[in-house]
Amino acid sequence: MQDVIGVILGGGQGQRLYPLTKLRSKPAVPLGGKYRLIDIPISNCLNSGINRVFVLTQYNSASLNKHIVQTYKFDMFSGGFVDVLAAEQTPDSSNWFQGTADAVRQSVKHLEPYDARYVVILSGDQLYQMDLRKIVEYHASKGAEVTVAAIRADAQAATGFGIMKLGGDGRVAAFKEKPTLEELPGWESADPERADAGGRDYLGSMGIYVFQKKLLIDLLTESTATDFGREVIPKAIGDHKVFAYPFDGYWEDIGTIRAFYEANLALTDVAPQFNFYDAQRPIFTHRRNLPASKLNNCSVHQAVISEGGILSGADIRHSIVGVRSRIGAGTTVQHSIVMGADYFETVEQLAENAACGRPNIGIGNNCTVINAIVDKNVRIGDGVSIVNAHNLREKDDENYHIRDGIIVIPKGALIRSGTVI
Repeated sequence: MQDVIGVILGGGQGQRLYPLTKLRSKPAVPLGGKYRLIDIPISNCLNSGINRVFVLTQYNSASLNKHIVQTYKFDMFSGGFVDVLAAEQTPDSSNWFQGTADAVRQSVKHLEPYDARYVVILSGDQLYQMDLRKIVEYHASKGAEVTVAAIRADAQAATGFGIMKLGGDGRVAAFKEKPTLEELPGWESADPERADAGGRDYLGSMGIYVFQKKLLIDLLTESTATDFGREVIPKAIGDHKVFAYPFDGYWEDIGTIRAFYEANLALTDVAPQFNFYDAQRPIFTHRRNLPASKLNNCSVHQAVISEGGILSGADIRHSIVGVRSRIGAGTTVQHSIVMGADYFETVEQLAENAACGRPNIGIGNNCTVINAIVDKNVRIGDGVSIVNAHNLREKDDENYHIRDGIIVIPKGALIRSGTVI
């Protein structure tokens, strides 16, 4: 794959993932206890032999940039790299990235010098495992100029995709970005592999593209298009050979709090659809050199416990427990994601907490946490109940938010002892 460059889009404000994106970009959001979302597309590239990767970043990007720089290092002989291309104002452009296509356009001057035939463009906030060699090989075998990775969707899900209508031999004949339910009739694409597609009659764009490098540069420099799905791909269909690459594996767009919550808890399944345990295709992340977690007199069922934690007398069920987590005696955590902490508090800091009546980082004693996401570095006192007692669907408060019935405690929040949420 020496003739391929990977480009990963670092995402915009991620408003639908707020408050997880209050202090970080979407790709920097923690995942599965010890990873970040950005680790997924980067690992897909590296496992596919694509070792020249650019990550385009802009909004709230400090933690994302730091994670990438600290994690992905190559020796001087490999020629590989994972480089951050942050949005920048230049004499040619005083604007920040205006969309996916504009982000790549403003970065073309950094891509152009590299000897490569193809550019693979990926999103930084999706959960999937794909051998990108296969889509590149498919692209080459079809003589395609543009290839769009596609996944089947039912009518309800199709309204959130760019929907493709195929002509012969997998070539895309038409493309419509996020159609309404009323616009969907006539956009069905038959599945030649199956007589019954189980209601998944529509072919949706996954936001994963393969371009001939020269064509990509030409398309972007000859137009002012800002978005691939709304502008670049539909226009290219009329003038160039655009093909769809069918993907039938697990894929989840982590675009909302509900999607993020369910995708994480699905990792606690006995045989999860997303496999972190594949030794041939590992998911890489920052190496922290943390000690193993210590569980003292705990009850743990269907849970993922990350390293560096100390859990004492806790009951953990169907939950993700992140790095450096502290959970006290008599505390119950169910159907929840506890992201842990960025650092261990020192003995001096613990003493200072006690002196000023401030809870330590972590979850105190005799607490109940159900259907919640507890972000990093949160301080929760003793006897706290985080259970959505009033069954609210949406709410914003100083120290918590409710989204689609899920309670989110934002990064660094302090919940006093005895609080009921």
